[in-house]
Amino acid sequence: MAQVLEFKLPDLGEGLTEAEIVRWLVEVGDVVAIDQPVVEVETAKAMVEVPCPYGGVVTARFGEEGSELPVGAPLLTVAVGATDASSVSPGDDGAAAEEPSGGSGSGSGSGSGNVLVGYGTGAPAARRRRIRPERNIAPAAPAAPAVVSAPSRPAPVAVGEVNGRQGPVAVVSPLVRRLARQHEIDLRGLTGSGPDGLILRADVDSAIRQTGQATEAAPRTAAEPVVAETPTVQVGAAAPATAERIPLRGVRGAVADKLSRSRSEIPDATCWVDADATELMAARAAMNAASGPSGGPKVSVLALLARICTAALARYPELNSTVDTAAREIVRLPGVHLGFAAQTERGLVVPVVRDAHTRNAESIGAEIARLTELARTGKLSPAQLTGGTFTLNNYGVFGVDGSTPIINHPEAAMLGVGRIMPKPWVHHGELAVRQVVQLSLTFDHRVCDGGTAGGFLRYVADCVEQPAVLLRTL
Repeated sequence: MAQVLEFKLPDLGEGLTEAEIVRWLVEVGDVVAIDQPVVEVETAKAMVEVPCPYGGVVTARFGEEGSELPVGAPLLTVAVGATDASSVSPGDDGAAAEEPSGGSGSGSGSGSGNVLVGYGTGAPAARRRRIRPERNIAPAAPAAPAVVSAPSRPAPVAVGEVNGRQGPVAVVSPLVRRLARQHEIDLRGLTGSGPDGLILRADVDSAIRQTGQATEAAPRTAAEPVVAETPTVQVGAAAPATAERIPLRGVRGAVADKLSRSRSEIPDATCWVDADATELMAARAAMNAASGPSGGPKVSVLALLARICTAALARYPELNSTVDTAAREIVRLPGVHLGFAAQTERGLVVPVVRDAHTRNAESIGAEIARLTELARTGKLSPAQLTGGTFTLNNYGVFGVDGSTPIINHPEAAMLGVGRIMPKPWVHHGELAVRQVVQLSLTFDHRVCDGGTAGGFLRYVADCVEQPAVLLRTL
């Protein structure tokens, strides 16, 4: 007899409390192996494929694609010991185990033992009955009353009496069940308008109207798109248009929170300088030419600027620090973990090059290339997006000359780099066309004054204009 185990959304680390379901990788009825990825979720830090610690048949999934689940909420149930969907039936007296808080126990041995942060695959801690949903809902023969899940724990189907017979109620959406509970609608009395009698939200809304409750009063959930209820605007002879509301969640929500916190907590100031980058570009070309056609990866401009930043931070460690507001202390950090801004389809992310102060330009460039590729494919882990001590932001790739960067809280400074382009420049007392770049430094005025910030920026500019200056620190 198969044992039905419940798998909850694990703690994904870095203080994350919720995740959005991006894509289910399995269907109800699929056979899964131990540690097989079953769902792709997006946190405020990264996209993560979540592996299931149990092997068996998937009997239920919780949450639709696009919905958010808190850590600890049920993700799916698996019938351990079943080899196919026919091995599990509504009459099976399977058991659903509460997920252990950590470690591995001496239970059935069906778990993998491998863990994400904060969850384990030990022995079942509690048992309760779970009914497998059927795609073609059919009334079951009279049986002993089934155990119904508590309202706070969503199940893929509700169990009750349908047309006078005991059986499953065709409801798969937790949003529909939640709406029905909020308005005290008995799902057993509804006839679904969806495929195979599936009860849809429209059916519940209709029942609400019939009981005299306005659908406008029904609370919306975070997983549903919200259309702004604002006055329409007539544009010529076109139909009235309404404003669109886009939820701030996932990466965009995390960025919004961090930028807002930076602006509200950090008294920042910005200084900038134009620099002649002609010699830096020539040095880069010479370095790449010396490596030959097959002499390894090319050194990028960003890698050279990153190496210049680590040298500047060695001279001005005040900018490689953070502020402990509770203790009213400035904390100077021993190593440089250099973040760099990367624009992806999911939005702006800041991967971190660990121990950048120990790397040369070639090593930094290789790590930047590796992290950038992971960012583009959405495979960066939360650990690769946190722990930075200083950020380099190359907004010149967008074709702009300058900007006033917002500090990546809780860091103390960010260097912004504009595009490098030919401009008139006085060189050796004569007007010439040179490759010019604007450098902007935004810094936390609590950690240093303008003299220190100016000294840092001037050193960076000197290295850009005369790369030989950097040789003294190599």
